[in-house]
Amino acid sequence: MATRRSLMAPIRRALQTRISRPISTAAINAGQPTPETHPELLEAGEIMPGISAAEFQQRRKSLMSILPRNSLVAISSAPIKTMSDIIPYPYRPDSDYLYYTGCQQPGGIAVIKANGDLCMLVSDPDPERSVWDGTLADKEAALSVFHANETYTIAEIPKYFGEMVKYASGVYCNENILSPTFRKVSKIQEAFEQNKLRSLSPHSSQIRVVKSPAEISLMKRVADISSQAFIQTIKTSKHWPHEHLLAATIEYESKIRGAQRMAFPPVVGSGANASVIHYSRNDQRIREGDLVLMDAGCELHGYVSDITRTWPPCGSFSPAQREIYEIVLSTMNECFKLCHPGANLLQIHSHSMQLLSKALIGLGIKGQGHSPPDVGKFNPTAIGHYLGMDVHDSGGVSRGESLRPGMVLAIEPGLYFPKDADVPDRYRGIGIRIEDEVLITDSGYEVLSASIPKTIEELELCIQQGPSPAHPLSNCRDKEGLIT
Repeated sequence: MATRRSLMAPIRRALQTRISRPISTAAINAGQPTPETHPELLEAGEIMPGISAAEFQQRRKSLMSILPRNSLVAISSAPIKTMSDIIPYPYRPDSDYLYYTGCQQPGGIAVIKANGDLCMLVSDPDPERSVWDGTLADKEAALSVFHANETYTIAEIPKYFGEMVKYASGVYCNENILSPTFRKVSKIQEAFEQNKLRSLSPHSSQIRVVKSPAEISLMKRVADISSQAFIQTIKTSKHWPHEHLLAATIEYESKIRGAQRMAFPPVVGSGANASVIHYSRNDQRIREGDLVLMDAGCELHGYVSDITRTWPPCGSFSPAQREIYEIVLSTMNECFKLCHPGANLLQIHSHSMQLLSKALIGLGIKGQGHSPPDVGKFNPTAIGHYLGMDVHDSGGVSRGESLRPGMVLAIEPGLYFPKDADVPDRYRGIGIRIEDEVLITDSGYEVLSASIPKTIEELELCIQQGPSPAHPLSNCRDKEGLIT
């Protein structure tokens, strides 16, 4: 477990690096960090931290190698979405667009030709907009920063992109590409009418599902950030018994360690709220004796984490809570044994359901008549999913596909008993899920989130340790448990 002192070491090294590698006055304003403007983040030759221009080029070539001959790929960055009026939501690019270009900005289109060459269509220069929103990547940045082979502005789509489409056997695109701007291009309209437009997702998923060494390194870093944030949140939970405060804590602890954003709105469900799989209201005071289920993760340089822990903020599990928790934990440990090359998520899920069914019978929970219990009623989720740039990554890859070294999974068994569940009274209102990130290796698996307490004994000890006396918010609660 890293201490706060060790966590600060990378920051000190980054500052020292920055001093020794001064920012060039001639650096291109690419609209995002580059090795010249952010030497503390990127080494020479990298487009994203740890990921080189050569790796992005190889990704594009790998994609085109699995598509039919003379195919064309067109990927649009995600549109800007507004909360109200002119107030935007924090921007996050389309994952495929980011994966094949490294560009983190809106307004662009990446076109990948049959030979793997990249053509970047960038936003038209808009000096007035740059006053308000800053500079976006232009043609110069497309060539020198993102290593495009050629570049045009969006206004030049009809002239250049239309000709590319004309000679393509098929155009593979993401859903953002079907925007009004594109629909106005006659060649795009013709391609649509000729059924030449096809979904990129199933093919891109196959490329993205196995991570490179550089990606694995980033995923280990983001898992470690989330793990440390979880540990600190568990430690403070006895003192801050409110869902909202724990949601704020996990976000704070993630971001001070370098995360850019949360991977999804944190789920912090206490008591019966834990039985709502994607509960995100986080507005309930945590009652004495209730469990809290936290499902959270953050994002670092485009890669995300997804972890769940369930614990009693009061400091100890009740007998009934212990029974259910041990079942879920045992199921997880048995499922880990199937996390190896050649197995698949469907097999792991089937095994988990068999284990849970047997355990429910042991608790005295039965189905209609003498039939086995309906496990899906108490565990409606799949055992796991692929993880990467998206929380549910590579959606085009079947759960029945054989696991391979370099794949990253989330394994998440659970049991959920709402207050009105047809189970013995002592189990009603209990919801428990445990979720870890698992890297498939040549010989088996590695749990990337293993540093977070998981056994009952480990969790109770972590809660009892509590936050450091020097913690800035340790004595700032009102009678409702909210920060004053």
